[in-house]
Amino acid sequence: MELSGNPSSLHPNHQQNGHNVNVTSKKYSDRGGLNPSSTQSSGTEIRAGNLLHNHSVSPSLPSNSILIRTLATPINPADINQIQGVYPSKPPFSSLLGTPTPSAVGGNEGCFEVVSIGSSVKGLQKGDWVIMRSTGFGTWRTHALATADDVLKIENKEGLTPLQVGTVSVNPCTAYRMLKDFIPLEPGKDWFIQNGANSGVGRAAIQLGKQWNLNSINVIRERPSASETESLKQELLDLGATKVITDGELQSKGFSSQIKEWTASTKGDLKLGLNCVGGPPTLAMTKTLSQGGHLVSYGAMSKQPLSLPTGLLIFKDLHFSGFWVSRWSDQHPEEKRRTVEDILQMTREGKFKDIPVKELRWDWGTEEAVLKEAVQGTLEGFRDGKGVLMYGDT
Repeated sequence: MELSGNPSSLHPNHQQNGHNVNVTSKKYSDRGGLNPSSTQSSGTEIRAGNLLHNHSVSPSLPSNSILIRTLATPINPADINQIQGVYPSKPPFSSLLGTPTPSAVGGNEGCFEVVSIGSSVKGLQKGDWVIMRSTGFGTWRTHALATADDVLKIENKEGLTPLQVGTVSVNPCTAYRMLKDFIPLEPGKDWFIQNGANSGVGRAAIQLGKQWNLNSINVIRERPSASETESLKQELLDLGATKVITDGELQSKGFSSQIKEWTASTKGDLKLGLNCVGGPPTLAMTKTLSQGGHLVSYGAMSKQPLSLPTGLLIFKDLHFSGFWVSRWSDQHPEEKRRTVEDILQMTREGKFKDIPVKELRWDWGTEEAVLKEAVQGTLEGFRDGKGVLMYGDT
């Protein structure tokens, strides 16, 4: 079973409600192999106009392939952007899904269990958990054929859940690398500031900052009521944030003096900014950075450009970089392995907590409309948590 789109849906002029979301399904026996009652596995595919499309897959397993069963896959905003056709990377299209035109499977992240392996595969065995080595594989599917080179094995899955493994590759790795790779931060003294602090990346950065003894200023949007805003502030403080403020407070007159008091109290500098918003709020955040500071942008949720006064570059010597975890993952697979292992070890030790999620169970009988609603709900404003597909009887 796959959630995928055909070429017409991956077009920048399409509105989201008009996108094709395809679901292809395959039946497997309880023993993890193909259903012995049939020479081919069968299923359905959801296409535009609520059209169900039958799909068949050969039961033979090539010698260099592995059959994997999906356990958990998150629905990230970038996944939706790929379907919209506005994301820089495009998933590969295939004619092997049984669709009238070539289709691509959505999703870039997930946790999978090895069901069976080909005769020439080394280093993997049935029951192992794996994640994708690179992006673009297409993870919104119940089962898939892959090669050993497509995946990274989770060497020790003890003390971990599919949810934790399935959500480690994007948000936590993004936060980890941005805090490590751009400017040295002295533990106990220096600070970083970030907007989108309630996001998956933001929460990861808060927790990593706490583990590495880095001070953090975390910017959130005001909630509908003052009590909701204060509740969120306290939640992030409990997670390990040093300070939590709203974007309104950040942009208020004279608030920069408060930030200077905070940084002076540790005899450190505000050296790093993490930006996923853009627009005027990010400009206000950038102005708080210390001399020679570094702003790293990894998103632009406001869809507004970041306009910078030249003086920030000339007189304050600020530096500006972008970070794209997809490119980093593809270029540094071994570094990705080490980063993932480090984060998962913190998770085992109870030092890195799960993000709030909204789970959707995907079983054999899950309706098309339920899956479509889960995907489209990813781009809503305030959400209870990240949408994650949890796979049951598939």
